Amino acid sequence: MWAMLKALAIQGILAKVALRSFGWLAWLLPVGFILKFIGLPLLAVLGVLAAPVLILLFIIGLPIFLVLIVGAGLMALVGVLLTVAISLAKILIPLALIYWLVSWLLKPRGDEVKPAEEPTPA
Repeated sequence: MWAMLKALAIQGILAKVALRSFGWLAWLLPVGFILKFIGLPLLAVLGVLAAPVLILLFIIGLPIFLVLIVGAGLMALVGVLLTVAISLAKILIPLALIYWLVSWLLKPRGDEVKPAEEPTPA
């Protein structure tokens, strides 16, 4: 029983370390957005982003089959994120530009001279 509890504790600690090690991969999403923005095909972007993830999974010591499954799942998730983000950007950027232009055109100009207000007695 003691060996089983020790094994579960070690697995829990290893799971926490493995999940925390994915934190440094957060910089990959902005890199993916930039690569997609400059026109690289989605598959090439996913290949560039998947290399560090697969290397990390190999270092952790997961079996190759499991690494490929997890890597494919992460690549699919990043692909969906990139597709949705680019679609939203195509909608939101023109709307933001129109809003900015209208607010710039409708703001009051400094041409009119405003009468000076008299100070109120205290």
